[in-house]
Amino acid sequence: MQVNSNYQQNIGAYENKRKSSKTPTFAQCVTEKEEERIQRVPTADFEERVLQNAGPNAPQSVKDAWIETVKEVGVNGLGETKNGRTHITDMHMQQIIANYYGLLHSDDILGESVESAIRATQKALYDFDHPLEPNRVISMEERQALVKERQFYVSFLEKLEKLLTGNKEQDVLLC
Repeated sequence: MQVNSNYQQNIGAYENKRKSSKTPTFAQCVTEKEEERIQRVPTADFEERVLQNAGPNAPQSVKDAWIETVKEVGVNGLGETKNGRTHITDMHMQQIIANYYGLLHSDDILGESVESAIRATQKALYDFDHPLEPNRVISMEERQALVKERQFYVSFLEKLEKLLTGNKEQDVLLC
C-alpha cells in the first residue's frame, strides 16, 4: 500500500477548490434538506407526534391538557422542538429509565388515567427541583430551556389537578 506524502497539499488544494467554486459541503446539504423537511411539517402534527410518544394511552382530557400547556408555555415535557433538537428533560429521563427496567410496554409515561399523568408530572417536577448534580455550570440557552421545562410541569400539573377535582365534583353531583 502506498501512502501519499502530499496529504496536506492535496487537502489544501481540495479546500481551495471547494471554497472558490461555492460547492456546499455534505453537512451544509444535510442541514438545508433537514430545514426544508422541518418547514413542511405542520406544528400541530409535530405536537401530536410528541404527545403520542409521551402518552399514547392517556385519556383525551390529559392529551388536551398537554396540548393546551404546550401552546401556553411553548415547549413540551419531552424537550423536543420542531427542528429536532432536544434536551433531556426529567420526564424524558423517567421514560428512559422505565424503558430500561422494562416497566413500560411502550413509551407511555403518562399512563392511562389522569392520576397516573399527575404522578408522572409530580415526579418529573420533584426530580427537576432536586437535581443529582445541583451546582453544575450551564449555558444561558440551557438555563432558559430549564426555566421553560419547569413552567411546563407546573402548568400541566395545574391543568391535571383541575381535571381531577372537576371529575370528583361531577361524581358528588351525580350522587
